[in-house]
Amino acid sequence: MQQIHTRLAVIGSGPGGYSAAFRAADLGMEVTLIEKHDQLGGVCLNVGCIPSKALLHVAEQFNHLPLLRQWGITSTVTSPDLNAIREHKNTIVKTMSQNIAIMARQRRVNVITGEATFIDDHHLQITQKDKQVRLGFDHVIIAVGSRPNMPDFLPHDARIMDSTAALHLTEIPDRMLVVGGGIIGLELGTVYQALGTQITLIEFTDQLIPAADKDLVNLFQRSNKGRFNIRLNTRLTAVSAHPGGVTTTLLGADDQSDQMDFDALLIAIGRTPNGHRIGAEFAGVFVDQRGFIPVNDQLQTNVPHIYAIGDVTGNPMLAHRASHQAHTAAEVIAGHKTYFTPVAIPSIAYTQPEIAWTGKTEKDLKSAAIPYKVATFPWSALGRSHASQHPAGKTKLLYHPSTGQLLGAGVVGQHAGELIGELTLALEFGANIEDIGLTIHAHPTLHESIGLAAEAGLGTITDLFQPR
Repeated sequence: MQQIHTRLAVIGSGPGGYSAAFRAADLGMEVTLIEKHDQLGGVCLNVGCIPSKALLHVAEQFNHLPLLRQWGITSTVTSPDLNAIREHKNTIVKTMSQNIAIMARQRRVNVITGEATFIDDHHLQITQKDKQVRLGFDHVIIAVGSRPNMPDFLPHDARIMDSTAALHLTEIPDRMLVVGGGIIGLELGTVYQALGTQITLIEFTDQLIPAADKDLVNLFQRSNKGRFNIRLNTRLTAVSAHPGGVTTTLLGADDQSDQMDFDALLIAIGRTPNGHRIGAEFAGVFVDQRGFIPVNDQLQTNVPHIYAIGDVTGNPMLAHRASHQAHTAAEVIAGHKTYFTPVAIPSIAYTQPEIAWTGKTEKDLKSAAIPYKVATFPWSALGRSHASQHPAGKTKLLYHPSTGQLLGAGVVGQHAGELIGELTLALEFGANIEDIGLTIHAHPTLHESIGLAAEAGLGTITDLFQPR
């Protein structure tokens, strides 16, 4: 067995892993990055964030075709070319993965392809195709991510897909059941619906995207009334696969069950952290029952020289959270007094329209008994949204009634995910709604709605009539 030593080992090359490795290398450390797959980039780049957004962009263009005809622009496109769409997606993924590999070489990060497990608190065993490597380390960062949840009762059938399989886009089924009304289910449902699939979507709770405020989600539902058949308070209890399709049994809120046939199933009921898959117990690292690894605000586990970042450290399971944790962990190892203590972490559903929120939600504030007020601006009164014929949307600010300090914010509408950045920055800077309302926002823009929502809260707005 080959034996090597490194100052810092990083397990996993997703947005957290490669960011940690690259930041550590930039700080002068000797770094070894371990990735079990052939391509760098982890789930996010290869089978998550990037390919899904590439397909969502295609879906958006397909949904624009009726508008183009309405505007007098004719198109000969009648059906999607799956081969071309897949090639588009795969090219983007390949290019970005190659760019990560190039940056690793530029930084002289040693990349090892193989599956890493702990031998003890200072050694990893890396299993490769033809050999094993024993890697000694002074410090290690665990960035092993998560995997899709799949119920045990499901039969093994290619037509029953998790999010990874759905992104392969092998065919467009006539009828698909999406199980799970979270971000992943809605995004992939949006892709398949735009390309011609009839979508039925079920959600176990009484609301799509349970983490978001209901008023934002309700606006999304109204905008998609003709696109999705949505059933809330409903769960999947049985599935049988046969040559003609997939038969499902659905149990509703009234405890009444019914059977429905589909050509494909997409299971999108969340993700499970990979904390139990790396032999962490041999290093003395505590992993909870679900597979999460608790860390402090410097990303240290219960073993001080072993760190963890990303999905494996808990919710929210977001790439941008992982990459910021990565910088903190690398800097702490380098001796810097750095802490991961964000005020807000934005979340975005890249649906049509998009839903984005940051900071506290109304649910958070109510459960913590924090007083708050709400200021909103409807996009039906926004010039830019009308000009692009996307008037379905609103911008919402949550603020403290006595100080006016911004506590949270939400946006639903076209490109909402691009607007949430300003509001996250405002939260980090401790801005109040007067700061936002007095900031001059360009007209006509979508981000103008942020300033107008603040003006609505201040009572200074002239773009809406507010009775005294």
